[in-house]
Amino acid sequence: MKLCRFTVQDRAPRYGIIEGDEVAAAVGDLAAGFTTTSERYALAAVRLLAPATPSKVIAVGLNYLSHLGDQPPLRDPGLFFKPPSATVGPDETILLPRDAGRVDYEGELVAVIGRTARDVPEESALDHVFGFTCGNDISAREWQKNDLQWWRAKGTDTFGPMGPWIVTGLDPRSLELWVRVNGELVQHTTTDLMINSVARIVAFAARRMTLLPGDVIYTGTPGEPRQAHPGETCEVEISGIGVLHNNTAWEDEGE
Repeated sequence: MKLCRFTVQDRAPRYGIIEGDEVAAAVGDLAAGFTTTSERYALAAVRLLAPATPSKVIAVGLNYLSHLGDQPPLRDPGLFFKPPSATVGPDETILLPRDAGRVDYEGELVAVIGRTARDVPEESALDHVFGFTCGNDISAREWQKNDLQWWRAKGTDTFGPMGPWIVTGLDPRSLELWVRVNGELVQHTTTDLMINSVARIVAFAARRMTLLPGDVIYTGTPGEPRQAHPGETCEVEISGIGVLHNNTAWEDEGE
């Protein structure tokens, strides 16, 4: 199933299920599931939104050997938070603050929680995941290096693109990820190369915090990310999911 959130003709956001080139409006929630209604819209006629509305956005640092450089792997998953207010959807603009210095794109697989998880074993952790989407963990490197916390380096408005929809039934260990900037391939990996699997990340996080339906986990980026510049387009594509597309602009020019 491909589950989206969408709006049409500026109406209130709602969930929908992608059926070919149409969106079937749906009722339900991530915990109980969804059923379609008789309302149908052409996919090209709706505006897709970020497919989840998380109470918290968790992200994982240094989760691919290709991204470590000279650093040794961490003993446990290196978790940090992005505020939900950083989240934007497909085709929304990534806004670069002029005082941020270097800002990078980081394409990632994103897990969406579907069932409340608290202190769950790794063996059953994926039972609490509803599905997966594409994400871009936008990162301001100077702020990340010099601030006590990563609140603005990772949490500035628009620094959490995700979408275009959530796909269920995928094996998170067997997906392929590509990141393209203006059509040029800049990152590429397969998710079996993660240091910490999605199941381990969910179980580790749930030991100390309750994961709620709609919460999302960015699972880490591979290789050497590409610096972001205004006027670019960035695409994060994951096999079995689709393509997350965003444009980039200066903050004071793109609002």
